[in-house]
Amino acid sequence: MTGAPAPGPGGTPSPPAPRYGSGALADLTASVLGTLGVPGATNTLGLARVPRACVLVIDGLGWDLLRAHPDEAPFLNSMADRPLTAGLPATTATSLGSLSTGLPPGAHGLLGFQFAVPGTGRLLNCLRWQDDLADPSEFQPTPTVYERAATDGVATSYISLGLYKETGLSKATTRGAAYIPANSLGQIVAQAEHALRQGDRAYVTAYHADLDSTGHQFGCGSPHWRHQLRFMDLLAEQIAEILPSGAALYVTGDHGMTNPVDRVDVDTVPELAAGIALLGGDARCRYVYAEPGAEADVLAAWRATVGDRAWVASREEAVAAGWFGPVSPELLPRIGDVVAVPFTDLAIVASTREPWLGRMVGMHGSLVPAEQLVPLVAAVRE
Repeated sequence: MTGAPAPGPGGTPSPPAPRYGSGALADLTASVLGTLGVPGATNTLGLARVPRACVLVIDGLGWDLLRAHPDEAPFLNSMADRPLTAGLPATTATSLGSLSTGLPPGAHGLLGFQFAVPGTGRLLNCLRWQDDLADPSEFQPTPTVYERAATDGVATSYISLGLYKETGLSKATTRGAAYIPANSLGQIVAQAEHALRQGDRAYVTAYHADLDSTGHQFGCGSPHWRHQLRFMDLLAEQIAEILPSGAALYVTGDHGMTNPVDRVDVDTVPELAAGIALLGGDARCRYVYAEPGAEADVLAAWRATVGDRAWVASREEAVAAGWFGPVSPELLPRIGDVVAVPFTDLAIVASTREPWLGRMVGMHGSLVPAEQLVPLVAAVRE
């Protein structure tokens, strides 16, 4: 998946499926397990075989954005290896699920920022996880890469803000790792250096969120965003410098970002609002859950209204096209009856349901390369 999507019939671009199994985010952590010699893990990406590895996840670091800003990120650009695809939706909760399990979204079930919990009539917001709605260990029961590594004797650590430690998303994605709070860039570097030296083999993940939040508020490519990118470049360079012998650093993002200016408001367009029971996803990847019996009408209405600006598919069509990778049958109801993924400069907002979303400048979630492609940057200390 590189460049603009190829045109399909009638000039509409064909939706590209993420490269699950050959070049997606899930393949990165699965490959890291392979380099560490964890049984059953395959090094699909051909990473260096070393006994210690650190994966630095910079939220919102897209491949296109990184390559477009060489002055702000000289270290990352000099070390950039290749792009990976994030997966659908290209959003934090889904990508962290893929990184934490080594599986595509359809297998781990964290299928977006917000999606339906079957049988409840409610949406789960993965970033503000409601424990009364879904127990994290039951809702995402797949063994994590940290659990698999720890079972094989690898020292596993997860480094991020302390305030994230007890969130539902962290409980679903960091099981098996020692959660190490780090509330500044210097703390991240120092904690990574310490964690990488534990045991005979070590697997460390560090996560930083500020590039993404800056892009949401001010727009990707804005002066605020570019200054933040400089700090992220320095963070990666500093971790690379403290790598012990026999350690590798892999830097990636969880999604890219765009600044869409076209808006369609579901709450003010009767054709889009009709027949909806729940509206999930977010502005660049919508899940539409229809009232019973209204599925066909909702699909037709969304195709007629935004089909010239978004890929609009039924759940069955989206799954068959490979958007989520193979989907476990019990997870299918988490996906909307209709999936709408903009390929133009469009944000599908909902002013009444989600008044905060329309105020965002930078957004992500789609299958387009600017949001799908994330970098793989590698540094190895022999």
